Amino acid sequence: TFTPNPSIDATLELDSLERGGVNRTITAHREAGGKGINVSHACTNAGRDTLAIAPCGPSDPFTLICRNAGIPLKGIPISGAIRTNTTLTERDGSTTKVNETGPLLRDDDVTRITDVLISTVAETRADAVVMAGSLPPGAPPSWYATLAQAVRMACPGAVVAIDTSDAPLAELGKNLADAKPDVIKPNAFELAQLTGADGDALERQAASGDYRSIVVHARKLISDGVKEVLVTLGSAGACLVTATGAWAATAPPMTTRSTVGAGDSALAGYIMARVEGADPCECLRRGVAYGSAAAAKPGTGIPSP
Repeated sequence: TFTPNPSIDATLELDSLERGGVNRTITAHREAGGKGINVSHACTNAGRDTLAIAPCGPSDPFTLICRNAGIPLKGIPISGAIRTNTTLTERDGSTTKVNETGPLLRDDDVTRITDVLISTVAETRADAVVMAGSLPPGAPPSWYATLAQAVRMACPGAVVAIDTSDAPLAELGKNLADAKPDVIKPNAFELAQLTGADGDALERQAASGDYRSIVVHARKLISDGVKEVLVTLGSAGACLVTATGAWAATAPPMTTRSTVGAGDSALAGYIMARVEGADPCECLRRGVAYGSAAAAKPGTGIPSP
């Protein structure tokens, strides 16, 4: 996994959030975060060989947190400190997130990180390469698209998955024909960002059990060069669309404690099943199981099998 903008995730659980007042926590958790880090964490919990690649110095507190969690980390030293993302969760399931931007990368940092990632992918002959999360300041918005092409050349047999949003997602959407990722994992709003759809409408329809619009818009991405589109839909489950079929899976009845890391866990479950050679239906089932289990845990709750 590659996480260009990792974080220390601080999750504070409250009875309720009083804006402008003094809030006292019920529990507090600090964990290594970032989308790719979370995917590697899930793989570690499942006993799978994984390596998390991220820019961070050997003395950064983030590195120690990864080590304590048992996440195999290949850190690429940079001058800045890893950001802290703070999540406030309330008993009713409401989640408020405050994310820092991350350290500034210089051009030579971007080049060095790219070289380490590509050489590591080639040396390990990776089964899958997951590139995920936001980009830090200084990174080019088209970085994921460029990396996808380089990864495919370095390790042609690897499953290439990308999970991002906002400007990096928009740039990826413009370059799908060249990047050709095997898997992308948008939520309903990110799918709308890529296709010009109405994200609120997609979410409402999925909540009522109607996935037709999601399938139609996901197929636009298939025609642009993506092989598999895994659309995560929160409590409505997820929808998987490929060139040959479409599947929907609903989440089991559960009490949501924190949605942080749920989408990353869903992607991890999906990719692990995908590497096993499972059929699309089972890959989707595994993804929704992992995402649901994560949402039922406090903090950045990364589940085990």
